[in-house]
Amino acid sequence: MKIRDRGMPDQHTSTVATSNWHAAACRDTILGPPPGRLVWAGSMTQAPHPPLRTYYEQESDRSTWVRGLFDRTAGHYDRLESIVGLGTGSWYRERALRAAGLEPGMRVVDVGTGTGLLARAAAQIVGDPTLVTGVDPSPGMLENARVPAGVRLLSGSAERIPVADGSADFLCMGYALRHISDLSVAAAEFHRVLRAGGRLCVLEITSPKGRLSRALVRTWFHGVVPRIAAAIAGRGDAPLLMRYYWDTIEACVPPETILRTLSDAGFLDIERQVDLKIFSAYHARKP
Repeated sequence: MKIRDRGMPDQHTSTVATSNWHAAACRDTILGPPPGRLVWAGSMTQAPHPPLRTYYEQESDRSTWVRGLFDRTAGHYDRLESIVGLGTGSWYRERALRAAGLEPGMRVVDVGTGTGLLARAAAQIVGDPTLVTGVDPSPGMLENARVPAGVRLLSGSAERIPVADGSADFLCMGYALRHISDLSVAAAEFHRVLRAGGRLCVLEITSPKGRLSRALVRTWFHGVVPRIAAAIAGRGDAPLLMRYYWDTIEACVPPETILRTLSDAGFLDIERQVDLKIFSAYHARKP
């Protein structure tokens, strides 16, 4: 199989052998994890980034802390996201979904749906909101979701998606990969939920490689955006969310690790497309 990264400065295509999940776990046990895989003592967890102890003490605290933060900021999330998205908003989401292969009539699962921003774009493309299911672990986000009538909203996570095997033609995730607990388990769940031939689209924000570009983006996310968030939402948790948002971007595993994880899970035709040096769209297909 081939993995393509269209956004790297040194554009290249590399061939990666596909292995099944058990073989990958055995390889890590015997040889140790490949570069970029974060494995915690006593587990095979492939976390998207190390524990951020400024916010929580240890890896086991991550999910509860993150869910609580999103619960408390859900009412302001759409306005905050419009700031973080640098004006790309609905235009970028719709373009990214179409580029990944979403077409009218497809059945969609949107994982980490939050307030339904990506689910709304998907419903518009497929033409029937009843074909779209949004999944999120945050009750606050689901309560504040603004989706067309007919979109189904379920409580669940990327590691435990509450839908049947092979029930989706298309699975998407918008800017939530950094907030999950285990990339490997999530990729296996994505593969399980999709039917044969189903398409995957994962949108993420990636820290730019250049020192100057990274400094500029960090200043925006860590300095300017929290101040704007405070002006919009007061001095509550909204500024904290925006600072945490950047810290997860900066600490996240490199794109190569995400591409390899999708390959290990059994996906084909894997590629990464990059816009404005920071917006990554990972595409893949279930054979």
